[in-house]
Amino acid sequence: MKKRSLILTGGAVLVAGGLAANAYLKPPAGPSFLTAPVMTGDIEESILANGKLKPSRLVAVGAQTTGRVTALKVKLGQRVQRGDLIATIDSTTQENTLRTQKAALDNSRAQRQEKQATLKLAEQTLARQKAMSQIRAVAQAELESAEATVAQTKAQIAALDAQIAQAEVAVSTASINLGYTQITAPIDGTVLSIVTQEGQTVNAAQSAPTIVILGQLDTMTVRTEISEADVVKVKPGLPVHFTILGDREHVFETTLGSIEPAPESITSDSSITSSSSASSSSSSSTAIYYNGVFNIANQDGKLRTYMTAEVHIVLGKAQAVLIIPSAALSRTPRGYMVQVMEQDGQVRPRKVEVGLNNKVNAEIRSGLKSGERVVVGESSGESSGTRMMMGPAGFGGGGPGDGGGGGPPPGGGGPGGR
Repeated sequence: MKKRSLILTGGAVLVAGGLAANAYLKPPAGPSFLTAPVMTGDIEESILANGKLKPSRLVAVGAQTTGRVTALKVKLGQRVQRGDLIATIDSTTQENTLRTQKAALDNSRAQRQEKQATLKLAEQTLARQKAMSQIRAVAQAELESAEATVAQTKAQIAALDAQIAQAEVAVSTASINLGYTQITAPIDGTVLSIVTQEGQTVNAAQSAPTIVILGQLDTMTVRTEISEADVVKVKPGLPVHFTILGDREHVFETTLGSIEPAPESITSDSSITSSSSASSSSSSSTAIYYNGVFNIANQDGKLRTYMTAEVHIVLGKAQAVLIIPSAALSRTPRGYMVQVMEQDGQVRPRKVEVGLNNKVNAEIRSGLKSGERVVVGESSGESSGTRMMMGPAGFGGGGPGDGGGGGPPPGGGGPGGR
């Protein structure tokens, strides 16, 4: 009985070992695929860029005269109208200059009146000399002298007329300089910055001092940086939408107004003052961006100066079209191809026509039907790992085809390695 039991036990061990060896030596199953369905939906192809918001008009209000700021009439954030008084500068010097120029003008006018009276007398004398000359009661020399006196007086009056005109210009200039001591708003806008405080002295002779900075915030201008790789794809008039960092749920929509013809770095181009070779060597290592400019209404004041905008310039848009993940596409000399999972479980290649492609999803214009599945990648299944861990006794390490070494972690080897 015991012997029979041993025989049965040995047979069971051999069967179990044979089954385990068969499971281990069985060729691994084919690869499993990750697939995605062909769906109907909307797609948008756009260029992503960063932009800065600025007021549509930004003006640094400065002083054209030198002196101490005696009064500042505005506060930060205050809205002002064109012509409103912003600040006053000590006007003592300008007032004195104006009075001096007015006095000089009055003096020239008085001299002219004097010469005008002298001319009248000279003309009367000349008339008498002519009458007496006809009856030969006066010498010819006296007649000529009277004529010369009239001509000389007229010339003096003409010179005084020129002096009066010059004095009038001086008075006008002095009056304008006096007006410069009253700093007024050149535009309607909001006070964004106060640069010069009350009591400070400004020197307009050395530079143009700024008193305040005004901006028109009802309309904001967005300057967005478009890379040189993308700028060839865009043009004015394309739809644009953007969000700000503080409110990504609110999408602002408008159109692209213009694209500046040169990057801002042209202002520091060394080829303007040095050789072009130096310029090319320095610019080759720097990314080039062109500014795309557009405006957006800001009646509620939500958009603020120098906010960052995440801008999407829309190149194309389609609705209710067939779309698949862009990862399913492969480019060949014959065009785009996809791997389609057929109903029988087989994967077969198929040529497709692609429309819009935003690198996440792609529009399929022909070659696929809604509901079909396309391969987007291969999955690393757990079945092969399970087979490797079921190796029979005596097989150290992993199963065939795994490159040698231990089996999958943890453990490093199959049961035979223990």
